[in-house]
Amino acid sequence: MSARYLLLGDVQHLPWYAHIESIPLLGCLATSSKLYISMNEAPGLHLKTFLLILMIVVFAPLGNVLLGKGMKSVGPATRWAPADLWNVFVRICSSGYIWLGVASLLTFFVAYMLVLTWADYSYVQPASSFSYAMVAVLGYLLLGEVISPLRWLGIGMICLGVLIVGHTPPRTTAERA
Repeated sequence: MSARYLLLGDVQHLPWYAHIESIPLLGCLATSSKLYISMNEAPGLHLKTFLLILMIVVFAPLGNVLLGKGMKSVGPATRWAPADLWNVFVRICSSGYIWLGVASLLTFFVAYMLVLTWADYSYVQPASSFSYAMVAVLGYLLLGEVISPLRWLGIGMICLGVLIVGHTPPRTTAERA
């Protein structure tokens, strides 16, 4: 049976089963005593999923890198007196990098919530692992970090796994009514 169908179960004992193969059921398939429901996605589901996962992959690491850059510019909080903490808080709130980081992370969070409304978590989480590559690129470009060849190899292996997961359907469960 194709991966595009979800087995609903053995339906031979149900009174309406004798007529099921003669009734055209939209999105269903009956073979012998099993009933399958179609898991074919609506047109545009793959594009919509791809675009939101792309947003997740870009905005999560971008937000974290911008927060890191902003916090490094603020400097460490070495003294814990209320006046010193207030001064750090004011520097945090006046940092453009931090506000851009917060906006990027909010964009990531909204995209993440939206894609989880139709795609399986077991698809979304591995697919969003492309962000590991984005973290390395952003760390190199924006923070001046040196990325070792061994680290690039590990990131490449993660991305290979993402490509494998990407060849599976984003949804394997039936929609709830």
